Amino acid sequence: MVINAGNPHRHYSRNRILAVMLIALSMALVQVSSVNVALSSMQNSLGATPGQLQWVLSGYALAIGVFLVPSGRMGDLFGRSEVFAVGLVGFTLFSLLCSFATDATALNLLRLAQGASSGILSPQITGIVQQYFRGQARARAYALFGFVVSVSVAFGPVVTGVLISTFGPEIGWRLSFGLNVPLGLIGIIATWRWLPFGDRPSATERGRIDVDPVGVLLLVIAVVGIMLPFVSHNNPWMWIALPLAVVIAAAWILWERAYRDRGHAPMVDLRLFELHSFSWCLGISALQFLSITSVFATVAIYVQNGLGSSAMAAALIGLPNAVASAVASLWAGRYSISHGRGLQVAAVAAMALGIGSAAVVVLFVPAGLSLWWLSISFLVQGIGQGAMGSVNQTQAMLDVPASRGGVAGGVTQTVQRITTAIGNAMLTGVLFGVVGQRTGAAAWSQALGVTYGVITAVMCACLVAAIGYWRRGAATVSTD
Repeated sequence: MVINAGNPHRHYSRNRILAVMLIALSMALVQVSSVNVALSSMQNSLGATPGQLQWVLSGYALAIGVFLVPSGRMGDLFGRSEVFAVGLVGFTLFSLLCSFATDATALNLLRLAQGASSGILSPQITGIVQQYFRGQARARAYALFGFVVSVSVAFGPVVTGVLISTFGPEIGWRLSFGLNVPLGLIGIIATWRWLPFGDRPSATERGRIDVDPVGVLLLVIAVVGIMLPFVSHNNPWMWIALPLAVVIAAAWILWERAYRDRGHAPMVDLRLFELHSFSWCLGISALQFLSITSVFATVAIYVQNGLGSSAMAAALIGLPNAVASAVASLWAGRYSISHGRGLQVAAVAAMALGIGSAAVVVLFVPAGLSLWWLSISFLVQGIGQGAMGSVNQTQAMLDVPASRGGVAGGVTQTVQRITTAIGNAMLTGVLFGVVGQRTGAAAWSQALGVTYGVITAVMCACLVAAIGYWRRGAATVSTD
């Protein structure tokens, strides 16, 4: 599995390219999943206010969302390996600096930079896979991505919990950032040795490089305006940004169309959305991320606030889900091209069944036993979630030209980030709204049951969309 790219006198191994991508992906995901466990330690160590603590999470998410699409386009233009390397070096450096932060303001600024670095490297991963992998090799790559996602998201909180328990709150949370440094150094060395540089899939269109600065600016403002109210939902003034962002997003669409009609290459060629496989799978993924990504955020609140259990218990309850998800992702990758549409229906149905049964468990099973039964429900959900990860990604990118792989990956991840932010804000609002002023396990069980009922309803809508895509028939694999 070797290719010639960039340098005709040198051969590159697809397996090594994939290994570099997986290292970077695991770093970014562990950083997302582990910080929740460390928030209390950070607050005590740095004397952070609740608002500052919220921005440890929100600032990171916002920075990623802002950089995804523009960075995807830069990779398409200037070389994905080059842009990937910039993002990986930045992520490693800012992870190191986060571990030495002396106050909450410094930590928040560094988290913004860390999130921006993650936003720079993430779309290159999809773009590189689109560029150098074809057919079943591409499906296998996305299946391994799903495996790494499952393992990283599950074990990130556990590792952070162990570090805090072993080294104490002051040192433990710092080590959770510091762990990225050795991984990052390995990734940087591997990037330099194993990735093809100088291979630019669409660097010149009509004889020139076309960055589309107005399109970049409009999209960045729109993404910030849409995400800001949901990642900072405790500040009512932020909601003013939402209608303005919708107007700017409409202006961005008009600009991109006009820019293309004048003979330029827009940042996002809106004809991308005319690809049925991409548009349908993007919509299905949006509904999934709107709902299912809040499952463990809300159960963590339930376990700690409602049942009085530890953060470690909240982290461990998701392990069956992670194991099932990892195995299902690898298995589904074998069939994500030949039977992808039907598998996507089955995956969404499994997620809806798993979270629906979890709602029944917390409403009708005594609190002392509910955690065991919840683990079984989460296992079923994990099977669907793992299969969905590899199948949806493969199906979405089936017809996307290799020259647009980076920006397509950026669009996909931006939509996922936005819907995750909206879903988390809405569903935690449902959870706390149902609890109200009540206390005790019964009140929290009712609140979580209602929240999971809402998630199940959204997943049923997702199932309808998946069936609609399935009925459209087989997609054509792009040869670009």
